[in-house]
Amino acid sequence: MAEASRPTVAVMFGGRSSEHAVSCATAGGVLEAIDRERWNVVAVGITEDGRWVPASDDAQSWRIRGGELPRVAPDERTVLPPRDSSERTWRVQGADGRASALAEVDVVLPLLHGPFGEDGTIQGALELIDVRYVGSGVLASAVGMDKAYMKIVLRAAGLPVTPDVVLAPGEDPDSRRAEIEALGMPVFVKPARAGSSMGISKVSRWSQLAAAVAAAVVHDPKVLVEQAVVGREIETAVLDGPEGPVASPAGEIVTGGGREFYDFEAKYLDEAAVDLRCPTELPDDVALRVADMALRAFQAVGAESLARVDVFVAEDGTVTVNEINTMPGFTSTSMYPRMWAAGGVSYPELVEMLLAGALARPVGLR
Repeated sequence: MAEASRPTVAVMFGGRSSEHAVSCATAGGVLEAIDRERWNVVAVGITEDGRWVPASDDAQSWRIRGGELPRVAPDERTVLPPRDSSERTWRVQGADGRASALAEVDVVLPLLHGPFGEDGTIQGALELIDVRYVGSGVLASAVGMDKAYMKIVLRAAGLPVTPDVVLAPGEDPDSRRAEIEALGMPVFVKPARAGSSMGISKVSRWSQLAAAVAAAVVHDPKVLVEQAVVGREIETAVLDGPEGPVASPAGEIVTGGGREFYDFEAKYLDEAAVDLRCPTELPDDVALRVADMALRAFQAVGAESLARVDVFVAEDGTVTVNEINTMPGFTSTSMYPRMWAAGGVSYPELVEMLLAGALARPVGLR
C-alpha cells in the first residue's frame, strides 16, 4: 500500500495502437524521471491485445536497445481499476480469478499514443471512476487524435491549416481524383488517426497514390491526402500552468541522410537522419506568431496539461499549423522536453509539474 505521505501515480503505457512501442519508450524516460521520494509509482502496461497487466517500473526495462523496440509482454494477470467512483483501490487478478490489492491510485499518467489511448478512450474510462489524470480530457483528446476534425476546429478558430482531402473508410481515391490533384504535387498521404509518422508517404507522382493510401489504411481506414507545404518544420511545447497555458521556445526539425521527411525511422531509430535544433532561430516577429498560434490551437481544442503544436514557416514568414498532439513523445530526447529544457525547465521538473497539476485538477465537468 502507498505511504500516506506520498501520493501514488499509475504510469500507463503500451496499448493497442501501432504506436505501442513508442509509448513503452516514452514510459522508460518518465519512469526514470519521477521523483520516487515524492511519488509512489506503479506501472500498468497495456498489451497489444488490450489487456491491462502489472508491469515493471524499472526504466531500463523500456529502453530502445540496438534498434529493438520495447513491448508489453502478455501476462495471465489483469489489472482491475476501481468499479466505480466510490473506490480508489486498483487490484490485480490472477489466472485463478483471485484478486489482490495493487495500490490506491491518486493520479494516472497515461503515456499512450494513438487510438485506444490518446484519443479520449482511456480518458473517458478514468472520468467514469473519478480518477485524476495528466493530459487533455475526452473531447480535446479525440479532436487532437483525428486530424480531419482537428482541422475543422482549428479552421473555425481562424487558424491557417494545410489544405487536404479526407478519404472515408473504403473510399476509392480515384473517385476524388480531381479534388486530390487540385492540391498540387507533391502531397502527403497519412492515416487520419495515427502518430509517430506511422503510415505516412510522400507522393511525387500520381501513380504512387494508390500504394500510399494502402500503406495508410494499414493504420487507419480513414485517410488524409494533404497538400505539401514548403517551409521549416517548427514545433512548440505548450504547458498548462496555474496562470494558464504557456509556450516554450520553439524547436526545429531538419531532416538529412537522404530522407524526404521526418519519418518513424528518423524519429526513433536513426539519430543521424535528423537534426533537432532547440531552441531554433526565428525572426522575433515570426517567433511571436508561432507561439501565439500554438496557444490558440491549444485553447481551440480545449487541451489541458500539455500539448505539442507543429507548424510550417515559409520563407516569407507565413505560418501554417500542421497539427496539435495532446500526448507528444516524452522520452528525455523527445522535442517536447527538449524545448522546455531550452526554456529552463528540466525533464524531472516537467514531469513533476504535470503530475502536480493533474493532482490539483478537479474531476468531472470543469
